[in-house]
Formats: sequence, structure tokens, C-alpha cells
Amino acid sequence: MNQYKDVRWKQRFTNFEKSYKLLEKYINTPLESELERAGIIQLFEILFELSWKLMKDYLEAQELIVKSPREAIKQAFQIGLIEDGHIWIDGLADRNLTVHTYDEKLAEKMINNIVNVYFPVLKKLYNKLNKEL
Repeated sequence: MNQYKDVRWKQRFTNFEKSYKLLEKYINTPLESELERAGIIQLFEILFELSWKLMKDYLEAQELIVKSPREAIKQAFQIGLIEDGHIWIDGLADRNLTVHTYDEKLAEKMINNIVNVYFPVLKKLYNKLNKEL
């Protein structure tokens, strides 16, 4: 394992962990206002972005070449870093959609998906990599 690349994923994990802990803090809070819902979606967008970059850095430390978020997810699934690859691909699509569109119905659907679908897989990634440190 390349020492520089090994250090890089560990540094990226620090930023990922900060965002993860922030979303974890608010994930089960009642979201009563549009601003609160938008905040949870924004936290998810940031955390998801950091998650695929973390995967990319981790994979590169394993001497694998990654060029895109989709490729990072696929390779992370192939080596067993993540489970439920289809959920990660759906999360990527939803994250891309929320970055460019805001609609109240979409926001409600996203909140539900973030809480019930995406946060659990992000938690698995966090726990797995936290043990490797």
C-alpha cells in the first residue's frame, strides 16, 4: 500500500467523520420547517460527496484506479468495502438531483430516503472504516 495514499484516505475520513457526526446528530430530529428539511438534505449532499471521495482515496491506496463517483461505488462494492451497491448508485442519482432541483415533494421524498435508506449505508461505511483506523 502506498504510504501517501494510505494517509490520504485517513485524512479524508476525518472530514467524512465530521459530516457524518453532524448528520447523525440531526437525523432523527423532527423537521418542522422548510429550512430544517433543506438543511438535512444539504448535510446529506455534503456527506455523500465526501463518502465517494473517501472510497476513491481508499481504493487508490489499494492500488486501484478510480475516475468517477459511479466507478468508486462499483469498485468499493466489488472489494467488499460497501454493501448494497444499488442503494449507493441510487443515492448518487438522488444527490445529483437535489443539487440541481428543489421541489417540496422531492424534498419530502429525499428526507424519507436519507433517514431510512441512505443514512444506514453511510453508517455502515463509517463503522467499517473507523475500525480500520
